[in-house]
Amino acid sequence: MSDATPQSTRATGLGERLRQLGPGLLVAAAFVGPGTVTTASVAGADFGFVLLWALVFSVAAAIVLQEMAARLGVVSREGLGEALRTTFDSRAVQIAVIVLVVAAITVGNAAFQTGNLTGAALGLQAIFGGGTALWATIVAVLAAALLATGSYKAVERVLVWLVVLMGVVFVVTALIVTPDPLDLLAGLVPRVPSGSVLTVVALIGTTVVPYNLFLHASSVQDKWPEDVPTERAVREAKLDTRLSIGIGGLVTLAILTTAAAALFTQGQSVEDAGDMAVQLEPLLGPAAKFFFATGLLAAGITSSVTAPLAAAYATAGALGWSRDLSDTRFKAIWAVIILVGVVFAFVGSSPTQVIVFAQAANGLILPVVAVFLLVVMNRRDLLGDHVNSTRANVIGGIVVLVAVGLGLNSLLAAFGVV
Repeated sequence: MSDATPQSTRATGLGERLRQLGPGLLVAAAFVGPGTVTTASVAGADFGFVLLWALVFSVAAAIVLQEMAARLGVVSREGLGEALRTTFDSRAVQIAVIVLVVAAITVGNAAFQTGNLTGAALGLQAIFGGGTALWATIVAVLAAALLATGSYKAVERVLVWLVVLMGVVFVVTALIVTPDPLDLLAGLVPRVPSGSVLTVVALIGTTVVPYNLFLHASSVQDKWPEDVPTERAVREAKLDTRLSIGIGGLVTLAILTTAAAALFTQGQSVEDAGDMAVQLEPLLGPAAKFFFATGLLAAGITSSVTAPLAAAYATAGALGWSRDLSDTRFKAIWAVIILVGVVFAFVGSSPTQVIVFAQAANGLILPVVAVFLLVVMNRRDLLGDHVNSTRANVIGGIVVLVAVGLGLNSLLAAFGVV
């Protein structure tokens, strides 16, 4: 009898913690898309576990920046777009910030959306056959229907289960190929072998995504409304961020691990994630293609919902519009993003080219948004005692420096300089 109460208390505590998860899972669902699946697959197949350190760094950087964004939303009750609009006194600077946010985030998300829809379509095609254009259109309609409900809880609930599904698919696959623990440990030592610079950039760029900062700052306000004590909301949002981003990082690690263990040791490379599924057939049998396709489908669907949702939050916030999911202008923004994605997917645009374009846009805006975020997080008039500590600023500054290097490399690569 004496053990019953502590066990019950622990179970209740665990259940309460799980119920706190939500906005962070939206972020995890957003960055673990077809682009991440492809990038992590190619990284593992081409370089084994050598680039594991880059993935670990990118997950840590994402946690640092996303925690700041979540704290901003919970404490100030503003999204990053609104905060940026009120941070600068100069009207010219305000307009420049708004133009930068609306143009870069919207255009970048439209590009990502094409890859998201195509990735989900490839998963459906592998399972049911048919053309990718048709499946991409069907996935777009499903994403639009989910967003059109105007309910954050409905979006959250669906994405939570899709993230769980995606995690199970990839983690189980990684366990089946049984990687050598010593190889995993060796991969944590930073090394940049010949020809891997752009892959390192891509691994970081697919995890630390600018639009997720806007998505997170806005979505936490729905999860923790004003009647929740601020200290409690900040504490729970931090836990949500760390656990959820950690889950997303684990899924990405599983993808890289599977490719490294199954393909790198055989000297085989992949052009995309679909090739990886074929190479796993000797290990998983005829079910390999369908097993992997299910994960790719989940990745595509989650990102197909979160990318247009993030674009709507960022654009509406920067323009001073309502961020209510039921607002007509808010709906119009995500509808345009989905429509553009469908159009490019339907006309047969190369998913690889779309991802390259999106990474170039990401490389341009990531350092700028990271700097803006740090500036906002030091506004005592907005955040009071919840401004960044010196330690948080130092860590954030390091992330910004890496982001600047990421941006320069992405742009130089886009223009063929490196």
